[in-house]
Amino acid sequence: MANFSVEKKDRYSVVTPFVEKLDSRVSPELKSELVMINSTGDRNIIVDLINCKYCDSSGLSAILIGSRLCRDSDGSFILANLQESVKKLVAISQLDTVLTITPTLDEAEQMLMMDEIERGIDEDEE
Repeated sequence: MANFSVEKKDRYSVVTPFVEKLDSRVSPELKSELVMINSTGDRNIIVDLINCKYCDSSGLSAILIGSRLCRDSDGSFILANLQESVKKLVAISQLDTVLTITPTLDEAEQMLMMDEIERGIDEDEE
């Protein structure tokens, strides 16, 4: 069984890990999937961490790579549904100031669509 699902939407992809631990066992797979999504032209990615109760440094590294890929392609990278222990790790690592985090997947999708609208307006003004 795969460790996560990838759901392609119109303007973004949603990656949902099925594992409770985002650790060195699954992080390389997540990293390569994020690279693959971005390389196919998808500049917006939401990672729904609803199932993850634990994340280590390799998990954070995969998340940061996804964030950088989306930022470099002028897109959005959003984390949704962080469990309390993962939220604490992100805060301790001071990544809550770098990463975009929403309480729910629905809010992440709404934020992403607002980002896309704003980018469209900015492009029209140039």
